[in-house]
Amino acid sequence: MNRPLVVDDIEDLRSYERGRDEYRRRIIELKRRRRVAVGPIVTLVFENRETVRFQVQEMARAERMVTDEQVQGELDVYNALLPTAGELSATMFIELTDEAALREWLPKLVGVERSLELRIGSGADGSPDDAAVAPGVPEATHEQALTRPTMTASVHYVRFGVTPEQATRFAEGPVVVAVVHPDYRHETVLSDETRAELLTDLQG
Repeated sequence: MNRPLVVDDIEDLRSYERGRDEYRRRIIELKRRRRVAVGPIVTLVFENRETVRFQVQEMARAERMVTDEQVQGELDVYNALLPTAGELSATMFIELTDEAALREWLPKLVGVERSLELRIGSGADGSPDDAAVAPGVPEATHEQALTRPTMTASVHYVRFGVTPEQATRFAEGPVVVAVVHPDYRHETVLSDETRAELLTDLQG
């Protein structure tokens, strides 16, 4: 279950450093199963308690945080990324490193955080039956800081609310992640491995 992280869930720096290499290997493998590329420049990483814990541990390490108050400040930010019951939560990355590409695409993709959808069940892969659609909704805590009228950010946080009926169809598949922005329309069918991994979030 994705219950909120507390200070005691975060190892102190010396303890974390001793086990960091093995822990990073496990998280890299976990994120591989939770990472979905949608077209050439958009990638979603679906978050759970372990991916969020890793982000906090790494932030605490990078910033040399040694007090409970410092760690709690990070937890207050990152706990907002945890999916609650009946939700999937994802970090969306616009993966551009070239300055010219950034200047071209970030103004084009304003509103992309509201252009995501899951198409769940029969019909998701283009067959005649209608798929159930779960639209992506920007995570409220971060939206104001990330949303600009003339240029989008390269990172967004998005939630998908999934009803019990949709969760049943999710288990059966197929499931498609789509971006339906006017200037960027791409979709990806989830692999069976990724769909099974994300189903653990929906089942609590």
